Amino acid sequence: MTVSSKGLLTHISQFWSMLDDLAENDPERYRNFIQQELKDGKQLCVNPEPQLCIQTKILKPNEKVLFINLCQWERIPAPQSATHPVPISVGRPEDSAEASDAYTIIDVAYNPGVLQAAEKDQGIKDQLIRMAMLCIEERLQFTLARSYHLTSFRLKGSIQRMKESLMGIKTDFPDFKTMTRTENTLARIRSSTVSEPSHLPEVLLTKKQASAKGRCLIEEISSSEIQVEVKKPAYELKVVKDQNKKPLKIELKVELPGMKSVSLCELSVSEVDILIEVSEMYRLCLNLPESINTEMTTAKFVKNKSVLIITMPLA
Repeated sequence: MTVSSKGLLTHISQFWSMLDDLAENDPERYRNFIQQELKDGKQLCVNPEPQLCIQTKILKPNEKVLFINLCQWERIPAPQSATHPVPISVGRPEDSAEASDAYTIIDVAYNPGVLQAAEKDQGIKDQLIRMAMLCIEERLQFTLARSYHLTSFRLKGSIQRMKESLMGIKTDFPDFKTMTRTENTLARIRSSTVSEPSHLPEVLLTKKQASAKGRCLIEEISSSEIQVEVKKPAYELKVVKDQNKKPLKIELKVELPGMKSVSLCELSVSEVDILIEVSEMYRLCLNLPESINTEMTTAKFVKNKSVLIITMPLA
């Protein structure tokens, strides 16, 4: 969209004219509007606050190290209720310019109350991280590794870069932001109402969330899936080689005592890692020593020994 100087001046003239009319004919509504504009202006300028940074991998379309900055931002609305989705904002991916150390940075923002709740519960924190990774995959058409680890730093890059990424600011269109702000303001003066932002993508957590002020996700989580501490099962991983010592496949045996049905086990395999989860009992996430062929991977459960055997031919 292009904006002429004449058109912009017309918008500004209309803006001041409507303000004058509102101040003269309805002083109370004028005062409420100005107060709301000041409040929104303050919220618009507030910076996102980095909370944690995770490192994982982009597998497709091109393999690369990925840093995901999780931040809290007052511009992101809180969930409306326990049954509503959790709003989430995903910034544009940015590649590093360092050829010797290539990586991508993606910023993800939640409402402050959501991340504050996650600080008190590792299960919720893991859910929010998984949610962010899933959202990145769906919106950017990436395939990510299933494993990740928390870095020792809270932010990769700068606060200003994070804010610009989340807002989608393009510095080569200086008048666009001003024009959009003016048009939005004119529309709000005409209607004299204030609407909540509705443009953010939203996703649902797998658990119920509480809608209490600033404490969503905490109060209504009573499921034993979060309260029960899952264990890391015993396992044996080996690379099977041929007579010439060429690697052929990876075999993984996992001991899962107490698992009564294979339907309780969730298995997720990528080319470089594997994730095994048994509801309320076990969780195992491993990086694989070699890249595997996921389409040829097979798994079988030996019930009398409670052992899961996974065979992964190499790519």
